[in-house]
Amino acid sequence: MNSNNIINWLLEGDVSIQYQVHRDLLGDDKKNLQARIAIEGWGKQFLSKRKKDGNWGIKFYQPKWTSTHYTLYDLRNLCIAPNNPLIQESIEIILENEKASDGGILAIGRNQLSDLCINGMFLNYASYFNASEKDLKSVVDCILSQIMPDGGFNCRSNRYNTVHSSLHTTLSVLEGITEYEINQYNYRLKELINTKKSAIEFILLHQLFISDRTGEIINKDFLKLTYPRRWRYNILSALDYFQHARIQWDDRMKPAIQVLLKKQNKDSTWNTQAKHPGQVHFEMEKAGKPSRWNTLRAMRVFKHFEIEQLLPTKTIAH
Repeated sequence: MNSNNIINWLLEGDVSIQYQVHRDLLGDDKKNLQARIAIEGWGKQFLSKRKKDGNWGIKFYQPKWTSTHYTLYDLRNLCIAPNNPLIQESIEIILENEKASDGGILAIGRNQLSDLCINGMFLNYASYFNASEKDLKSVVDCILSQIMPDGGFNCRSNRYNTVHSSLHTTLSVLEGITEYEINQYNYRLKELINTKKSAIEFILLHQLFISDRTGEIINKDFLKLTYPRRWRYNILSALDYFQHARIQWDDRMKPAIQVLLKKQNKDSTWNTQAKHPGQVHFEMEKAGKPSRWNTLRAMRVFKHFEIEQLLPTKTIAH
């Protein structure tokens, strides 16, 4: 497919895909499309699963992936309108009932410490849906208290003797910090911005998937183009974060771009390569088939970084 045909194919997808294609690829932020996400397609399906008590699934974090937490994360990634009253009410319920003793969001139990991956994801969707800054302060404090010496984050750091950051956790926290910044919250913002710089450098130091000590691939799963990514890291999600945060090109991104290009289908689409096991409300896309989500995300990465100008033509050939 040529670029026009790919755009047309994307625009045949769910209204949430249509909205993001117009916003990110065509430069036309069609708010009328965004307004439709709550009343049709995937957005309507997610909202229809909401219970009268304001939750999804069994409780805040159970089961994966139909819990309140992961449903709100999915809704945020659909880019449903942020002023949705049902979603805002659900976030208020979380903030009233799910705070841990360390100020973060408690996944399981009453007297346990929070999990940093969850805190990062929560800060992401809570900021997107305009939660009260006052209610987010303790989550911000918790995140800032757990920066690792290497500049990143590890969800195990507040429970175990951890010496190295995790790409999984670091990306989740970065998404949260950036959404907090985009939505113009002020509490400890300068510290968060400095933290964002060090966390981005941690990812770039590893060229997104390569050990800085051995030069080997850290985890082959990082190269699988899964979506939704849940809490798990992969290179396309990292690159998509960089474009969302408007990060400038760095040559250390090139190995991940080259992997991404090799995974492109002959018709210029990308597949969903795998699914993370667990319960789902419904299936957005099938594994092993061309994915509108992954194709959209790859295309907006290429647009942001002007990929054809940065890489030799032979790298782009299939």
